[in-house]
Amino acid sequence: MQQDAQFAADLHNRLQPLGFNETATVHLNLTPAALVEHALRNGEGHLTDTGALMADTGKFTGRSPKDRFVVKDENTENSVWWGDINIPFAPDKFDQLHQKMVAYLADKELYVREAYAGANPDYQLKLRVVNEQAWHNLFCYNMFLRPEEGADTSWTPDFSIICAPGFEADPAVDGTRQPNFAIINFTKKMILIGGTGYAGEMKKGIFGVLNYLLPHEHNTLSMHCSANVGKGGDTAIFFGLSGTGKTTLSADPNRGLIGDDEHGWTPDEGIFNFEGGCYAKVIDLSKEKEPEIYDAIRFGSIVENTRFVPSTHTVDYANKSVTENTRTAYPINFIPNAIEPGVADAPKNIFFLTADAFGVIPPISKLDKSHAMYLFMSGYTAKVAGTEMGVTEPQTTFSACFGAVFLPLHPTKYAEMLGQKMDENPDINVWLINTGWTGGSYGTGSRMKLPYTRAMITAALNGQLDDVKFTKHPVFGMMVPGAVPGVPSEILDPRNTWADKEAYDKTASDLADKFVANFKKYAEYANEEILAGAPKVAAAAVVA
Repeated sequence: MQQDAQFAADLHNRLQPLGFNETATVHLNLTPAALVEHALRNGEGHLTDTGALMADTGKFTGRSPKDRFVVKDENTENSVWWGDINIPFAPDKFDQLHQKMVAYLADKELYVREAYAGANPDYQLKLRVVNEQAWHNLFCYNMFLRPEEGADTSWTPDFSIICAPGFEADPAVDGTRQPNFAIINFTKKMILIGGTGYAGEMKKGIFGVLNYLLPHEHNTLSMHCSANVGKGGDTAIFFGLSGTGKTTLSADPNRGLIGDDEHGWTPDEGIFNFEGGCYAKVIDLSKEKEPEIYDAIRFGSIVENTRFVPSTHTVDYANKSVTENTRTAYPINFIPNAIEPGVADAPKNIFFLTADAFGVIPPISKLDKSHAMYLFMSGYTAKVAGTEMGVTEPQTTFSACFGAVFLPLHPTKYAEMLGQKMDENPDINVWLINTGWTGGSYGTGSRMKLPYTRAMITAALNGQLDDVKFTKHPVFGMMVPGAVPGVPSEILDPRNTWADKEAYDKTASDLADKFVANFKKYAEYANEEILAGAPKVAAAAVVA
């Protein structure tokens, strides 16, 4: 396909600020159909029988957090939360890598995409993305917000991405840990990604940028959550780590989907989606369990690291031969009940989702402000056997604010902003939902039934728990309802579901100790109100 003539004249002006003076061929803002055509021509993927593009990400089938860096300079030195999450990178090394990437791409066929991040125009980032691969550019078309047809996008971008999977750094010379890298430079407003074909690095790179700019400069809470809205305009948001049901539980046919992963909560205008698409796991996907996602995988969508049923072009969603982390990326309007633009009022209900493999956390409980901030900063779930190499028994997982790896600022910043939102919106209900085990730990108990979890969430959304009697959990302090419509009352108190009550008490105490041990790294930065939400059994140890 010939380069669009109307853009050819100012192509230099668009790319020169990124260091590109001459390139062999540049394709600007191609349509999905054209990008699929290029991807197939380039040998980047195959079409499935539903028309989706199947592509492999190569060696990396997920993000590489240990190879994610932030440039440390006078603008970020005293604001970024430095450590294992935000690894400092030298400005001169960034410049060196940038020059080497531009030189590498000079004779390559490039795909440039201009898009937005942030559905609220007042908090929006204008983006320019330079891709080495056509399917990566299609990913950006799907995942970022798309300008209206005919809109002038010859802008000065607020942030840019250069993504070159074929370029590898020399760690000894370039200052990286390995040949692959993802580096954010807040001063130069640029992200460099190399040595990895995992498309999610671009999506999460911009999420990291917004997680810095919105709280730090705009008093807006950035959130790793899904969100939906009822017919009456009542908004709900869902926080949760992988495997907790965040995508599944927010995809409610009776409610409009605002977004499945990234949102902002402004000081006075409610919430807004950062993205224009969804990036959902597809391992064991079926039309029966998740019809909306299943039907969204059609022409224009992408499936990553999946495999075909032999001798067909039908995707075998049960196939884990490449990775458990098989995914699909599609525009949000491929979901029938999607809300566009993705903006809504402040939430009336907030759900923290955890898959507690220890069978200790109640299936539904209500949180006051202190417990909400404490549990938000804890970001707890549990991995079970088979989810990762080497995991043979339940393992606690804590990820601050349900997304620590994306947070450039200290977690207390986000937790305090959540507490402020609760003060400003006193009618908000915050709920903790355990989608994990009941009747015992993993291996003894059983997984909470999805229909029961849906019934609990529906009851909370509909106000059916407003007049129910609640009892305080003796260890974790959350308030447990005595009855939920459509749910057997005997499963609401997890201790009652265990045959061995002493074993429950010991397991609950052990889990509480794990919460306290995890929180020690935050305790000196957390205020007294946050600390008051600690488990009762070892509250003194938190303050010590």
